[in-house]
Amino acid sequence: MWKPEERIRYQPIDCQWPTQEQAANSPVFQTIAIGPIRLAQKTWIPAMVPWRSNVAGEVTEDVIQWYERYAQGQPGAIVIEATGIRDVPSGPLLRISHDRYIDGLSELVKRVKAASNNQTKVLIQIIDFLAIKRRPNRDAFLTRFLKITPQHIAKLNAPDLSEEELRQRLIALPDDELKDVLNQREYSQLSHGYREYVTDLDLPHIAELPAVLPDLFASAASRAAKAGFDGIELHYAHAYTMASFLSAKNNRTDGYGGSREARIKLPIEVFNSVRKAVGPEVAVGCRFLTNECIDSGSDLEDACYYAVEFAKAGMDFLSLSRGGKFDDAKQPKVGAAAYPYTGPSGYECMPGHISDEFGPFGRNIEPTNAVRAAVVAAGYTTPVVCAGGIHNFEQAEQLLIENQADIVGMARQAMADPDWFRKVKSGNGNQVKLCEYTNYCEGLDQKHKQVTCQLWDREKLDEPNIRMSHDGKRRLVAPTWNPETKS
Repeated sequence: MWKPEERIRYQPIDCQWPTQEQAANSPVFQTIAIGPIRLAQKTWIPAMVPWRSNVAGEVTEDVIQWYERYAQGQPGAIVIEATGIRDVPSGPLLRISHDRYIDGLSELVKRVKAASNNQTKVLIQIIDFLAIKRRPNRDAFLTRFLKITPQHIAKLNAPDLSEEELRQRLIALPDDELKDVLNQREYSQLSHGYREYVTDLDLPHIAELPAVLPDLFASAASRAAKAGFDGIELHYAHAYTMASFLSAKNNRTDGYGGSREARIKLPIEVFNSVRKAVGPEVAVGCRFLTNECIDSGSDLEDACYYAVEFAKAGMDFLSLSRGGKFDDAKQPKVGAAAYPYTGPSGYECMPGHISDEFGPFGRNIEPTNAVRAAVVAAGYTTPVVCAGGIHNFEQAEQLLIENQADIVGMARQAMADPDWFRKVKSGNGNQVKLCEYTNYCEGLDQKHKQVTCQLWDREKLDEPNIRMSHDGKRRLVAPTWNPETKS
C-alpha cells in the first residue's frame, strides 16, 4: 500500500476513559433518529467486506458469526458489507440479486439482533460495480486481445505488414516506445488490466445504466426489507459504479455526466426508486465521498453540493468516506487485478500508522464537518456519519460535542475490539484494545483472504468450537469479552 514520503510512525492515542456515569451522560451514548428508526446510541460500524461468503454469494455460518460478534458489543448500528445487486458471479461477496438470498439474509438479521439483545439496528449496503479484469501477460495482450487499428499502422509506419507481422513488431518494441504507439486506454489495459468505465457509451450495457440501475437497486432493496433489515445504505463511494457517476471525471454526454446537476441525476433516481420500493418504514441513505483525492476528481465543494441534494431528496442519513479510487492504484502484478486502495487516494481512505505530519487519525473529520455545515445551512437535519481513524472515547465525544458529525463511525477500531461500545459504556474503557492502524486487515482484504485482526486472531486458539481461517492458522472472530474476568 502507498505510504506518504514523511514516513512518520504513529501509535494509537490513549485517553481518559469515562466512568459508567460519565459515559451514560455522554452524547456518544444518547439515542438518535435516522428517518423511521432510532439508534440506541450514536455509534455506527461502517460496511467492511470480510470475505466470509462463498462463490454463490450466500450467507454462510462464517458470515453470521462475524456480525454476531460485532453485535455482542451493542453498537448503535451495524452496516452489513457491500452486497451485490446483480445476479452474476463475484467471488466470495454477498449478493442480494435474487429472491433465493432472502432466507439467508433473514437469518443473518435475526441472529445479529439477538446477539445484541435488540440494542443494535442492522442495515445493509448494496452495491453495483463494473467489470475489471486481471493484468494480462504482455505478449498475450499484444497477440490476442489488442484490436489493431489504423492508428497503430500509421504510428508504426507499416502499411504493408500483415496483422501477424504488426503484432510481432509491437511485441518487439521497448515499453517506452510501445506506450507511444498505443492509446491511453490500450496502455492502461496492458499495464493494469481491462476495466469498464461509466463513460464507455460505445458499450450498450454501459449506455443503458441509467435505465437499468434504478430497478436493480430497487429490487435489491425490496429483498432487504423482506429480510428484515432496518435500513439500506446505497454505496455511492470509492471505485464503483455510482461513485463514478458522481465523479467530476464523468463526462457522459447523455444527460448523466458533465455538470454536477447531471452527475447526481442517476444517484437521485436510484434513491427515489429504492424509497418507492421499500416505503417509509425502512431507513434509506447513502455512503459517498468528501473528496475523491485524485487529479481532476470530485472535491469537497462537490460533496457539499451532493449532500444538500441528497438531503433535499429525503435521504435518512449520509455516511462519509474519502478516496479509494482505481485511478491512482498501484500497478498490479501480471495475473492480478488492480486494487483501489493501493495509491494515494486509497491511503486517504485507509491511512496507516506510517503517515505524514497530519497522521492517520481523523483525516475525514474536517471535510465531514464542512459537509454537515452545508446540510444544516440548507435547512436540513439529515444525520451525518463520520468515520476515519476514530478509536478512543475523547475523539468520539468531541466529534459530537462540536457538531462536526451526528454519528461516530468506527470500522477498523470495531474490528480490533468489537466490545469497544460495551466496554466504554460500562466504565471499562481501559480494557479496550486500540487499533494500531498497521493495515494488517487491509493486506488480507487485498488478497481476498478472510479478514481478521492481528490483535486477536491468534489468541486462545485452543478454545473449543472456534471457527478457523482456511489456512487453519487464525481464528475468525475475536474472543468473547467477559467483564468479570477482564478478558
